Amino acid sequence: MDILKILQKEFNLKPHQVENTVKLIDDGNTIPFIARYRKEMTGSLDDQLLREMYNRLIYLRNLDEKREQIRKLIDEQEKLTDEISNALDKAETMTEIDDIYRPFKPKRRTRATIAKEKGLQPLADIIFEQKTKNDLAIVAEEFINAEKEINSSDEALQGAMDIIAEIISDNADYRSMIRKLTYNKGFIVSKATDKNVESVYEMYYEYTELIKKIAGHRILAINRGEKENFISVKIEAPIDDIFSKLSSLIIKNNKNTYTIMNDVIEDSYKRLIAPSIEREIRAELTEKAEEGAIKVFGENLKQLLLQPPIKDKVVLALDPGFKMGCKTAVIDGIGKVLDTGVIYPVPPQNKIKEAKNLLKQWIKKYGVELIAIGNGTASRETEIFTAELIKEISENVMYIIVNEAGASVYSASKLGAEEFPEYDVSLRSAVSIGRRLQDPLAELVKIDPKSIGIGQYQHDMNQKRLGETLSGVVEGCVNNVGVDLNTASPSLLSYISGINTTVAKNIIEYREENGKFNDRKQLLKVKKLGPKAFEQCAGFLRISDGKNILDNTGVHPESYPVAEKLLSKLGYSFADISENNISGINNKINDIQKLSEELEVGIPTLQDIIKELEKPGRDPRDEMPKPVLRSDVLSIKDLVEGMILKGTVRNVIDFGAFIDIGVHQDGLVHISEMADKYIKHPLEVVSVGDIVDVKVIDVDINKKRISLSMKIQ
Repeated sequence: MDILKILQKEFNLKPHQVENTVKLIDDGNTIPFIARYRKEMTGSLDDQLLREMYNRLIYLRNLDEKREQIRKLIDEQEKLTDEISNALDKAETMTEIDDIYRPFKPKRRTRATIAKEKGLQPLADIIFEQKTKNDLAIVAEEFINAEKEINSSDEALQGAMDIIAEIISDNADYRSMIRKLTYNKGFIVSKATDKNVESVYEMYYEYTELIKKIAGHRILAINRGEKENFISVKIEAPIDDIFSKLSSLIIKNNKNTYTIMNDVIEDSYKRLIAPSIEREIRAELTEKAEEGAIKVFGENLKQLLLQPPIKDKVVLALDPGFKMGCKTAVIDGIGKVLDTGVIYPVPPQNKIKEAKNLLKQWIKKYGVELIAIGNGTASRETEIFTAELIKEISENVMYIIVNEAGASVYSASKLGAEEFPEYDVSLRSAVSIGRRLQDPLAELVKIDPKSIGIGQYQHDMNQKRLGETLSGVVEGCVNNVGVDLNTASPSLLSYISGINTTVAKNIIEYREENGKFNDRKQLLKVKKLGPKAFEQCAGFLRISDGKNILDNTGVHPESYPVAEKLLSKLGYSFADISENNISGINNKINDIQKLSEELEVGIPTLQDIIKELEKPGRDPRDEMPKPVLRSDVLSIKDLVEGMILKGTVRNVIDFGAFIDIGVHQDGLVHISEMADKYIKHPLEVVSVGDIVDVKVIDVDINKKRISLSMKIQ
């Protein structure tokens, strides 16, 4: 198997793109580094495609390894033929290789092995060849043997049938045909274990759908319903088609063996083949559904992490609660905690006056500009209290509801305790809520992505695969934005290309012992950060007030000479970069191809250098739409059909998107209400964090359900 050719075909790439990418990966380069600083070699492939190619490369290499392992195991049994070897070479999936190995795989004691032990293989061969002109009952009499517990011709025939049934079951071609027929023509069927019990799975209490058409989110819902014992699930295969096909492949025109071979085929299919094919198909459906859900989860996470930061604003964070009160924290523009406390503005305490007095003092004393309210328990009541407070003050203060998912996980974690040892768990949660408004990326990297509250069915899927994917998304986001080397937390640093948890801690230690970094080259003095790690990480780490202004850009140190030559050629100096006096460089370049040759650098890298010189220290998140800020409360009771509102996309799932329209309960835009044209998935239209206009089409106050539409016109 030529892995490079397969990758080239599957990803529709040129040979040199695949060859160079695989070589870069094998040389220990990270995906962010390859995507950002080796564009000439890859043809400017983005990090998402590179990750997909990397995963496929690993799968194909594992497939090759398994292929050779199976070839060796069959050869050790002295049963390897050219036909088997060729079949192994052509196999494109692990399942195909498993099918080929099945006849040679050591088996536990089966009905067939017992029959073989009794000496019935010759009888099975006679029947399977279907050439005998004698009555099988007479042929079988020769195999009666009381010592081997074969007391009649019927018992001999049954043993022979067991052997043939296993031969049919072990045939890779038959299994492949049955698997395809079942997938293309079969149905997945679910029924209620008790119709009288109410549950969220009621739509699956009497449900049938073609296997090849069932959507991934329905597979995951059915799996969960089965796991929780609300429904039973089975595969209904096209048995008539399967028997017809098997009969045409196996049965010959011999009246002496016709009936018994039909019986053997039915037994082989129902007893040996069907159960395993059902398991395989359900496992395949689940794997595909999980991959789809993981992809959506990853896209949601990416958009959440890349939400624009609200910089340089003093934030008052409120972590709502009833009995234990509302935990509060005031945080300055760079995330430093200025004050903390607990207020009781909601039932059962209702100390509204005291709460307002304290917050009014803080707003005046610290110059609070924004109030961040966590969206958990008592959020609605806290929001009403906040809106009333804003009306009573002269300061221009707005509020915003912040998704607090994972804040409690962080506050109770070892990391939370290390960062804020002086605060208890609840106050750390308030600080986290405020900080995630100021810089979502820097704060959310401290939390396990699975706890952030986006996606669907994340607890039901392969946790290792989910963790790897989400970690890759976080890594991509962190490196895309870049981090300040002198302020970044260990959590943030550990996601930088080439830096692991140990090195991240060593960077912090170096910073504490030697003061701020003022040159990227100082990284080479950090313990366990060698030349290779420096190559991978340097371009993603920023120094805002260092010796070299280029250290505050995404220009890699290896390209500094090119940047300096470019500046000199265009009549600029480093001072011009510092003073933001560089703009319109492209207008001064008549022939970029000629310039790239003169500077001995590829065009993609040259274009990246130009972009960085024009906007040193730029944050790509600043170009995203800002969050919706509010000053008054809207209740679900205020909603009227036809009302047009502005909302924020909180979560995207397979069948729609949940939108925060400021009434505490998110509304659902079903996929059918997202666009006037047909779309396959909501991600074609919206992403987490998008600001959208929606129309209210239905409100169910009792069930707290809001149906929205994006078809405004």
